[in-house]
Amino acid sequence: MDFLARDTVSFSEGFWADIDNTVVNTVRTHIIGRRFLPLYGPLGAGVRSINIDTVNSGEESSDGFVKTTGRKFVELPQIYEDFTLNWRDIEHSNSTGLPLDLSKVKLAAQAIAIKEDTLIFFGNEFLGVEGLFTAEGTVKLQKSDWNADDNAFRDVATGLSVLRSKNLIGRYSLVLSPDLYVQLQHIHPGLGIMEEERIRKMLDGNLFNAPVLGSNKAVLVCSEPQYMDLAVGKDIETAYLESKDLNHVFRILETVALRIKHKEAVIIFE
Repeated sequence: MDFLARDTVSFSEGFWADIDNTVVNTVRTHIIGRRFLPLYGPLGAGVRSINIDTVNSGEESSDGFVKTTGRKFVELPQIYEDFTLNWRDIEHSNSTGLPLDLSKVKLAAQAIAIKEDTLIFFGNEFLGVEGLFTAEGTVKLQKSDWNADDNAFRDVATGLSVLRSKNLIGRYSLVLSPDLYVQLQHIHPGLGIMEEERIRKMLDGNLFNAPVLGSNKAVLVCSEPQYMDLAVGKDIETAYLESKDLNHVFRILETVALRIKHKEAVIIFE
């Protein structure tokens, strides 16, 4: 039996396709981390842990024994969100041919996208994992007032200069909280273009607005796979959980872990 338990219940033709399409499309709309992080995997649902190597990882030997240095193993934690569809709604859709209201599916898919982004940016104390903003050893730069002049452009340019000075070359991505993104929506008086447009062009379009960041937060990364990635065990999919009071309970789940291999590829603007 498949662990998703879809074969334990019988639904009409196209039911699971509608669920899957709704989940995938909703997650794509709301998720931010996967827009700039390289993906490693999917590795499979049975993979429970993944190694994280630093840039200085290697092997050491002594008296016929070998160990790997600069490597640690972390669990691929499971993230999930449940939703319930009422049996009468499903029967009504089957008998009338009217489409089933999948609002609960969309809300659950939105919630799991938020959970994944929160894990990526802030880690999780319960799981004991770091995020981009909470990892030890990242670079911190003082942020000036982005409401004034071209301060935002200058700060980001400084961050890029720091990354390049460390030979961290590749795709650069800037992720902002909504309030800082709004602060870029002013026209540079000397150039007649939006500050956002100038910065977006400098980053080859890789400027993102992430609601999970809250307020007054910005992070610049060199998001090449040798510096960081998102390890995926089981990618986002929906399982059948149980029947409760005749209604049907489903679970959207995934297993993922952020791997920061080079901490200096992350610049936090404070």
